[in-house]
Amino acid sequence: MIESDAKLIKFPQDSVILKEGELNPEMYKIVKGNAELYTGYGTDRELLLGIIGPQACFGEFGLLMQAPSIYTVIAYSDIYAIRVTSGDIGDFVKENHKNIIDIMRNMAHTMTVMQKQLNMMNEEISAGRRPDDVLIKESQRNIRDYAVRNPNNLQFDLNGKPLFINISF
Repeated sequence: MIESDAKLIKFPQDSVILKEGELNPEMYKIVKGNAELYTGYGTDRELLLGIIGPQACFGEFGLLMQAPSIYTVIAYSDIYAIRVTSGDIGDFVKENHKNIIDIMRNMAHTMTVMQKQLNMMNEEISAGRRPDDVLIKESQRNIRDYAVRNPNNLQFDLNGKPLFINISF
């Protein structure tokens, strides 16, 4: 059950907020609570990408690209979030500069990593070799890593310990 007061929405613990592969043209900024981000949620390929909390945004891919979600978002605790639609994006940008800069940095980092991965695969293919499984898996992991960082570029486990640190290439 989702309670809503205009742009502020409450998602109860354990509710599915976004589902991988489904179109959701809205973005959310967490005000209170924590969310888990997964790929392959509910399958044998399920992978916890990270946990995000207050001030973090998710769903920007759907809002900006009008494309299906690339991850599933589950409410780890009760979440209060601001819903941002295409009609709200102008005001959101004016009022949330830091979030916009974080989103842009995450997208730029992701594009850089994907370009590096594609170049490495292309070199392997051009040399007549099949890219090795490690390179393929690393590429898949980096592609899945899109936009699952909190504003400090850290991901946390359920105990609040960092999982991944953003490393520049």
